[in-house]
Amino acid sequence: MSTTDRIESAPCQPAPGDRGPRRSRRPVIMKWVVFALMLVASLLVLLPFAWMIISSLKQDSRVFTVPVQWIPDPVQWDNYLRIWTRVPFLSYLGNSLILAVVITALQLLTGSMAAYGFSKIHFPGRNALFVAYISTIAVPWTTYMIPQYIMVRNLHLSNTLWSLILLQAFSAFGVFLMRQYYVSIPDDLCEAARLDGLSEHGIWWRIIMPLTKPALASLGMLTFVNTWNDYMGPFIYLTSNSNWTVQLGLRSLIGMYDSYYALIMCGSVISVLPILVVFIIGQRYFIEGIATQGMKG
Repeated sequence: MSTTDRIESAPCQPAPGDRGPRRSRRPVIMKWVVFALMLVASLLVLLPFAWMIISSLKQDSRVFTVPVQWIPDPVQWDNYLRIWTRVPFLSYLGNSLILAVVITALQLLTGSMAAYGFSKIHFPGRNALFVAYISTIAVPWTTYMIPQYIMVRNLHLSNTLWSLILLQAFSAFGVFLMRQYYVSIPDDLCEAARLDGLSEHGIWWRIIMPLTKPALASLGMLTFVNTWNDYMGPFIYLTSNSNWTVQLGLRSLIGMYDSYYALIMCGSVISVLPILVVFIIGQRYFIEGIATQGMKG
């Protein structure tokens, strides 16, 4: 068979460059599809917050109208002035801020020190003690809620901020989170520091702590948000209005015969601002900590 016959009998195949544009368009299309899905998910997440902000500018009778009134008419800007005089909202914010800052600082201190002991100091029964301590996470709070309250009452700490501070100063989850991060730090650094005469406290403060800023930021943000949003703890231990937190203060706006729903939404908007500020300040370390933990896993 001649060369011409072979060329004529060969099946027609598209040139390699014919599929190039189609293949190159697929990643672009997938990127836009993913972007559209993420945009829809973001809007769904932000929708309740948008409704909360809009409702804070309405009259009480127009908050739960059906269908939803997305444009307030009339706009009640004075709600953000009434919230400060209707209830001692500034005092509520101060109490919540004190609890969140103090409890966060104590959990960072106790959690990081305990995690250092469980990860860098070798002693008999270390792993068994760590497992026993971490297993307390699985115990429901309702099972020891009453004994805990009796203990606080016998210490004459009920109806004080100290009751919540002392009860939440230690966190098994915080120890677990910090310990998992400390394990990734080479033990050679600690051994070299011990040979140089540095104490265990000095190793923890000068070597370990600077290397664990992402883990500290993650634990600090989680603790701050959890303490700020806590309702059951203050509800059980704080009975005086002067010691109430933001969550209890907002609950007081719901009465037996009337409720100030617009003021509740207004107070909710104000209470979200501290959490937003904390996240903006620590988001770089928080995202770095999450990404680092993901690479370790």
